[in-house]
Amino acid sequence: MRGKFDFSTRRFSDIINTNIRLMQPIYAIRRWGISTDALRNARVCLEESMRYAHKRKTFGKRLIDHPVIRLKLAHMARQVEASQAMLESVTYQLCTLGKEDASLGGPCALLKAQITQTYDYCAREAAQIFGGLAYTRGGQGDKVERMYRENKGFAIPGGSEEIMLDLGIRQAVRRYEATDKSK
Repeated sequence: MRGKFDFSTRRFSDIINTNIRLMQPIYAIRRWGISTDALRNARVCLEESMRYAHKRKTFGKRLIDHPVIRLKLAHMARQVEASQAMLESVTYQLCTLGKEDASLGGPCALLKAQITQTYDYCAREAAQIFGGLAYTRGGQGDKVERMYRENKGFAIPGGSEEIMLDLGIRQAVRRYEATDKSK
């Protein structure tokens, strides 16, 4: 009996392309979820670094009073806040356009790449601020040590950063070419 799901008459590439199109909205939501968790962790790295910099003293003054530390914290805050704005923008698009809208695959991919890079940067800089405490389990640097160790666990699931950036730009180029032809 040949029914609706008979694959014997269809080419394998057609089946794969159909399945990929059906799965794309699910991947967008998954990438959005990974992004929210990674951004939360990046913000924790910033908060822990700020708290430690106010408490720790080196060379007779607090760590926060050193210009290099303030610069590190400023870059961390800049990236976290920019990523937060991007997350809110994509979240608004997901809520208004709907989760099944295929045009959200690119923005969600770019969001994931942006936030996982921010998380990686914040974890690395927090480890620098904490020094040796960021490499030992337990104690004052416990959260930073764990986040520094686990941050790659956010970049890999849902697609690596290179793949996400490629997906995002390909979708943007397609959208540009479609609007450019209509003019």
